[in-house]
Amino acid sequence: MTPNRWISRFVFSVAAILMAVISGCNSEVSSAQLDLLDLAGRQINPFQGAHAKAAVFLFTRSDCPISNRYAPEVRRLHEKFAPRNVTFWLVYPDKDESVDVIRKHVQEYGYNFNVLRDPRHTLVKMTGARVTPEAAVFAPGGPNGRMVYRGRIDDRYVDFGKARAAPTTRDLEQVLEAIVEGKPVAARTTPAVGCIIQDLQ
Repeated sequence: MTPNRWISRFVFSVAAILMAVISGCNSEVSSAQLDLLDLAGRQINPFQGAHAKAAVFLFTRSDCPISNRYAPEVRRLHEKFAPRNVTFWLVYPDKDESVDVIRKHVQEYGYNFNVLRDPRHTLVKMTGARVTPEAAVFAPGGPNGRMVYRGRIDDRYVDFGKARAAPTTRDLEQVLEAIVEGKPVAARTTPAVGCIIQDLQ
């Protein structure tokens, strides 16, 4: 075999391996088993049978002060966009947070939309969420939708314990407004400030 033919075969083999790896990763993400629970302990797939223009997942926890301060803004966004065919899910990723604590938290802060528990961090890993509060927005496309945004609700918090009097950029609202108006939305992320989602031990 000539050197040129050997090099060509080597390059082709490497390219084939890389394509297989990339395909495998994409398949794994799109067919991931979402091990998510509702408050009755039933397994639920929030993407199954969904016909919404967008699905918003808001990661929170009952004892995170920044999450709790965002409750009025979250309720406002839900009231604005739910009638426009956007679904909202409140996601509790802390495996040690009991159903009773979550129920009390939901009632205390006036949340009136879907609640999920993510004790195995399936959705945390799928979205890359790192803190609470943090939002992940999915538009239609693929088995589990297409994530078009992950990050802060707005830029009110500059750092932990450091906040503006009012936000200058309402990132989540801007993304949802573009989606419901049928405008193209490029996938992007923004840095969120809040309570760290601890890794599973």
